[in-house]
Amino acid sequence: MVTTRRIEYPVDGTTMVGHLALPGGTDRRPAVLIAHEGPGITDHQRERADRLAELGYVAFALDYHGGGRFIEDREEMFARIDELLADPDRMRALTGAGLAALTAEPRADPSRLAAIGYCLGGTMALELARSGADLKAVVGFHPGLTSTRPEDAANITGKVLVCVGSEDPFIPVEQRLAFEAEMRAAGVDWRMHLHGGAPHSFTHPGLDPDPVARPGIGYHRPSAERAWRAMLDLFDEVFPTMV
Repeated sequence: MVTTRRIEYPVDGTTMVGHLALPGGTDRRPAVLIAHEGPGITDHQRERADRLAELGYVAFALDYHGGGRFIEDREEMFARIDELLADPDRMRALTGAGLAALTAEPRADPSRLAAIGYCLGGTMALELARSGADLKAVVGFHPGLTSTRPEDAANITGKVLVCVGSEDPFIPVEQRLAFEAEMRAAGVDWRMHLHGGAPHSFTHPGLDPDPVARPGIGYHRPSAERAWRAMLDLFDEVFPTMV
């Protein structure tokens, strides 16, 4: 039986509010950090943590805005995204604090860690990996692939998977090619899955495609299901002792 609880943890004087999900049992398990989309943590990310716990993982959905806040105003949200994208050290500090909160849980095995993220959260998971964090796997779902310090990819210790939609206006071909060059130059064990017909945020079932209000953004169920399976395949690869 999965158990959950709210976790508050500090980052530079701000109280973050995350969601921890634990599988049944008392043994140590592989642990997965989850970084939310740009607007903030919602029940959707909490349910992802619960779903991973059902599969036997300790899972923690972090908060990188503070107070568990969801940013409703679009302009404010994009200003926050731009602020973080310009400051990789800040992104790494926020995800690093979430990782510390996860590993503070006694059932989380610190030798078997992964980080996943969606949209900006995927970018932040990649930055955590570039910081040299001891992660066996990193997965980005429709993440921004650029970094202001791509040379830090040499610090990545685990395997990388990014799942990108072919119709995502925020991740053009040039960005994908630059990421490929970055991974190759650093000698990373990486893979990129390009999902045909999928727009940005294709994993989010609450986003019905709307070409007028949200061009290039929307849920694409086939791609969402394939990307989830690809993540689980990677976890099976890096956590071979999972029962």
